[in-house]
Amino acid sequence: MLSTAESISEPVAGAHRHPPGPPVLIQGGMGVGVSGWRLARAVAEAGQLGVVSGTALDATLARRLQLGDPDGRLRRALARFPVPAVAERVLRRYYVAGGTAPAVPYRPVPRLGLRPNRARDDLTVVANFAEVWLAKEGHDGLVGVNYLEKIQLATPAAAYGAMLAGVDYVLVGAGIPAEIPRLLDDLAAHRPAELTVAVAGGDDSAQRHTVRVDPVELLGPEPPPVTRPRFLAIVSSHVLAAYLARSAATRPDGFVVESSVAGGHSAPPRGRLLLDDAGDPVYGPRDEADTAKLAALGLPFWLAGGYGTPDGLARARAVGAAGVQVGSAFALCRESGLDGELRERLLRRARAGTLRVRNDPRASPTGFPFKIADVPGTMSEPEVYSARARLCDLGYLRTPFARPDGAIGYRCPAEPVGTYVRKGRPAEEAAGRHCLCNGLLAAIGLGQSRPDGYREPPLLTLGQDTGFLAGLPDDPSAADVVARLLGG
Repeated sequence: MLSTAESISEPVAGAHRHPPGPPVLIQGGMGVGVSGWRLARAVAEAGQLGVVSGTALDATLARRLQLGDPDGRLRRALARFPVPAVAERVLRRYYVAGGTAPAVPYRPVPRLGLRPNRARDDLTVVANFAEVWLAKEGHDGLVGVNYLEKIQLATPAAAYGAMLAGVDYVLVGAGIPAEIPRLLDDLAAHRPAELTVAVAGGDDSAQRHTVRVDPVELLGPEPPPVTRPRFLAIVSSHVLAAYLARSAATRPDGFVVESSVAGGHSAPPRGRLLLDDAGDPVYGPRDEADTAKLAALGLPFWLAGGYGTPDGLARARAVGAAGVQVGSAFALCRESGLDGELRERLLRRARAGTLRVRNDPRASPTGFPFKIADVPGTMSEPEVYSARARLCDLGYLRTPFARPDGAIGYRCPAEPVGTYVRKGRPAEEAAGRHCLCNGLLAAIGLGQSRPDGYREPPLLTLGQDTGFLAGLPDDPSAADVVARLLGG
């Protein structure tokens, strides 16, 4: 079943025109499918920047097509893709009329890699187009897409698909997105566009390789016109912001500055890693962004992580921010892509004050601390985690490395430990790692079923500050969150 209710009102053309100037509120681009098109559209219709998560959109589209696309909206979006033959290839491969039978495993999608793969590019471009097109349908508000620098192997094709749908903003974090401005320039001009990818060598040195997409090869000699979106870099420090702002080649159009309490991944503390009694990393003054230095860069910035209240917005504006980015409040609203029952359980525990969100320094294969919400029956429970056989069949967080013979391999600390060790890394690096790819897909109702009957359990992430719930209805909508923050 789909992870959100289908009873959603149709958009009203021309509703809620966005005022001139930068938005005050940015809805966080959360998880895999949590920030889906329904949520982004609702926020954009309320006059703020709605953001879809661009992570693993190829898998979410393929799985929803295999479920039969019950309301037909995905097929309607694909019918608007500018080169019908590309969308038709995707439909032929993944669409199942009436949906697959229960417990039938989803058909796999091509895994990310450095070697060109036309089927993978087709699916990635079409999936990003469909998600953004649906988010923008029927209104003239602003819609953005969020990508992870850690998943740069997908970014060129994904960004081009979003741009074909008219995306207004591209946001990139979880790394140093220094090449994104050039990438967007090239894609807007329909030039071949590429990103450099660090490939770890046998001695841990880095070789340089690239991943690219060629709009003309993909769509033909006359691709449709696209507009270059604005680019916001997601950072955790004024130091990284200053580094990116120093040159026109790397300068974004603004920054989202996340604190350590924001949901999902967070930057590790600067200096030696220390843990508190709960096992969370300890952050100090060195980890706090200097807002005066941010303001001095002359680019708009938004603060994120613990700013999801009217007071938080006021504090952000008082230090020169254009506004705030809010994630968790929108993750818990009705238009969220979270599985409905899981969302309700999160809401109940948060309102009762019994929800614990750990900043686990070991969980993510990326090596970045990752917020895990402790909810019974999910991967937060040690017994659920232990019962899952380790495997890496999606591979979004795999790292390319050079084998001794010079060939390129891929490894992930969440794969079977023996496999990881055979690829040249110590077993300690794999201890405690979670498969975020499968767990986050399960959190939106798209968990994989295995031939032996096993079904992937969900993994839930949320910010560590839930004070935003005060003043919101018991079952808030995205419009309720916007109105509450703006004092409406």
